[in-house]
Amino acid sequence: MEYKDTLLMPKTAFPMRGGLPNKEPEIQAQWDEQDLYHKILEKNAGKPNYILHDGPPYANGQIHMGHALNKIIKDFITRYKAMTGFNSPFVPGWDTHGLPIEQALTKKGVNRKEMSVAEFRELCKQFALEQVDLQKADFKRLGVNADWQKPYITLQEKFEAEQIRLFGDMAKKGYIYKGKKPVYWSPSSESSLAEAEIEYQDKVSPSIYVAFKTKDGKGLIDNDVKFVIWTTTPWTLPANVAIALNPALDYVQVNVAGESFIVAQVLLDNVCDAVGWDKDSITIDKTFKGEALEHITAQHPFLDRESLIILGDHVTTDAGTGCVHTAPGHGEDDFIVGQKYDLPVISPVDDKGVFTEEAGEFAGVYYDKANKLITEKLTEVGALLKLEFFTHSYPHDWRTKKPVIFRATPQWFASINKVRQDILDAIDETAFKVDWGKTRIYNMIRDRGDWVISRQRAWGVPLPVFYAENGDIIMEEATIEHVAQLFEQFGSNVWYEREAKDLLPEGYTHSGSPNGEFIKETDIMDVWFDSGSSHRGVLEARPELSFPADLYFEGSDQYRGWFNSSITTAVATRGKSPYKKLLSHGFVMDGEGRKMSKSLGNTILPEKVVKQMGADIIRLWVMSVDYLADVRISDDILKQVSEVYRKIRNTFRFLLGNVADFNPETDAVAYDDLTEVDQYMLNRLYAFVNQAHGHFENHDYLFIYQELQNFINVELSNFYLDYGKDILYIEGRHAHVRRSMQTVIYEVLTSLTRLLAPVLPHTAEEVWSHTPHVTEESVHLTNMPETTEVDTALVEKWERFLELRDDVLKALEDARHEKVIGKSLEAKVQIFTDNAEDKALLESFDNLNQLFITSQAELTADQAGKDYDFLNVAVAKADGEKCERCWNYTTELNDEKLCPRCQSVLQAG
Repeated sequence: MEYKDTLLMPKTAFPMRGGLPNKEPEIQAQWDEQDLYHKILEKNAGKPNYILHDGPPYANGQIHMGHALNKIIKDFITRYKAMTGFNSPFVPGWDTHGLPIEQALTKKGVNRKEMSVAEFRELCKQFALEQVDLQKADFKRLGVNADWQKPYITLQEKFEAEQIRLFGDMAKKGYIYKGKKPVYWSPSSESSLAEAEIEYQDKVSPSIYVAFKTKDGKGLIDNDVKFVIWTTTPWTLPANVAIALNPALDYVQVNVAGESFIVAQVLLDNVCDAVGWDKDSITIDKTFKGEALEHITAQHPFLDRESLIILGDHVTTDAGTGCVHTAPGHGEDDFIVGQKYDLPVISPVDDKGVFTEEAGEFAGVYYDKANKLITEKLTEVGALLKLEFFTHSYPHDWRTKKPVIFRATPQWFASINKVRQDILDAIDETAFKVDWGKTRIYNMIRDRGDWVISRQRAWGVPLPVFYAENGDIIMEEATIEHVAQLFEQFGSNVWYEREAKDLLPEGYTHSGSPNGEFIKETDIMDVWFDSGSSHRGVLEARPELSFPADLYFEGSDQYRGWFNSSITTAVATRGKSPYKKLLSHGFVMDGEGRKMSKSLGNTILPEKVVKQMGADIIRLWVMSVDYLADVRISDDILKQVSEVYRKIRNTFRFLLGNVADFNPETDAVAYDDLTEVDQYMLNRLYAFVNQAHGHFENHDYLFIYQELQNFINVELSNFYLDYGKDILYIEGRHAHVRRSMQTVIYEVLTSLTRLLAPVLPHTAEEVWSHTPHVTEESVHLTNMPETTEVDTALVEKWERFLELRDDVLKALEDARHEKVIGKSLEAKVQIFTDNAEDKALLESFDNLNQLFITSQAELTADQAGKDYDFLNVAVAKADGEKCERCWNYTTELNDEKLCPRCQSVLQAG
């Protein structure tokens, strides 16, 4: 007889190698065939909703690791909720309007000047939908469970119609207005930009000090006295109409080599240093409070225009002279203070950043090139006191990466002032995982100006506004609703396919249009208004969803983007936040913490990793990072994650192999009848499951990753499963001790599979398909293992035992190193302790040798070996000879070289 043939070795068809790149598509095809997404919804029909609303990625280009991080964490959340008694539909979305798609078509050779706006927009739509299909395939390949057949897309007719209705609601409440106001203007995009579309980069700019000669000193100062201003934008001087002083500051009139100048007293030393005045030779002739100089006029250095001395609290002593060059057409503070003094708003720059005729001799010059010409002009007229250059942080267009300017243009605005406090109150009622998230969006709303919602582009949702013959603005409830209905039926391209009068309700008349002629607005809406309307166009419009959503989860840049626009439009129209909770993630960097870029050659694309390693490896990486901050990825990091995956997979394989002959219906052992070590391991499983539930609820996946490795490597592999081989392989098939252990292994197997299903959906499905006696066709149609009370006394007892066991393992390792033994079964250990509690604990076990994986183990009355942390341990060669079947040493072998236990097992058949 071959004794090895009598052993109950693990049996499973579950392969050791994952082969994920090939296997995952097969599993996904199976899910599609099963219509698994809808089966999960059917399972949870009638249960409470949990809605995670998908923030729409922009439909342009291949998905990157940031996309993968985002969608995979969303998938963790919705899959977990679906397995814990919630109806958790997930509707993916795409943002499809805006400049990048226009630019992409231009790069492809599309000449928009050769076609109508409607034709160009149709090309934009086709391109956007192609991008959606490409990205959708990539997201599906990552294993994201979603309603891929019915996503929401911001160019869909129904979505656009609801966006128009939301606009109408805001207009009805008086939140929408048109005004000429300086806004961020991008000459490179030829469009206004929202604050959310601004990023700061270093730029070299001129720094000039300029003297404005007094024209009318109102009897307070002489007319030859000059106010000194400082600016880094010489090109804005043609728009200068005032000089602002701080009313509370002291200003001094100083004599410098016979010339008189006025600056803030506190900044005099700085000005001297900057322009090269000799501090020792200048004298202070007069001192004034800023408020005393109000309404004095100065002469513009090179234009036939007065510059009014005005007062403003925005004037500070951080830099400059305390006399601030004021051009209401080119600055927010300038515009606000200018309204108080009814100053003209001059902005002699066109859409491309080129000076208009209003700029006089500088007409036709690009604004940035005008800096040199204007400083030369200032030198010519003797007004330039100093020119130098410096590098500073300057606003840039986040798409073109080119500098932006402040430029007064006719724009449409959504009032923030009118709803600011309501939005701040809604933020106070919103849940945040981290306090800084709340602080960030709260401060942004608190400090932001009115929202510029118009853009001068073609590809977007038109502003549903008309103009009468006399210029009156037509923005009525009936006209807006009519446009919404047209968009719902025909899409927003109808705006460009029909004349204005054909877009108005039939028979519509207006007193400002006696001839029945109308003009339609040509501006489109800011794309943030598009995506910011998704709570109306998706959450309220889709019957399976609900408003407000339980969670919005996006990258940390969305505090100024989608989070911001969404809460603004929702509070303005519905009086509440569109989300109950807000959560964000950081950016994906390379292994050294650098931003990924093609120029650095450090980009890692999800598509490549999926083809080489599989989607579950990316998903496990996502689980392994602290996503609240910026995260890192590299080939080395992915290799480390792959090693962890291999350990997880091999553990599942071992568990599967040892329950091949176990039927939980007939073979399971009741808890009270389990051996104590099995009860302990079941309680360790309970503790792990309980903790994992808490981490899933708090979105703390890194903690699960760490505790999973500890449970698999320390609790299972290093102890329980290693110890258990002597039982699982050696004992009789139906032996109580074996069935007891199999009961626990089966529970560990099915619990871990379900627990990891949201994270490793493909691997969990594969494990489930090899698990005997499960009834559900998919692990994703099961529920999470429930939380269970842990027997802490039992756990503490065994944790102490395992601490003592570690001393024995160290002693065995020393003995192996000293060539006393080879394998641990060749050992006999003798243990001494003078700790009464530890001694009693060890004496309570009748299978110490099995728990130590030695052939013999005994407690001694005296020290016999080396001292370790808690025990004195001696290791010697085991007594007797080796059993040919179980490899334990004994003095009771029979003639067939079998120990009494193996004799008994074989006799029982």
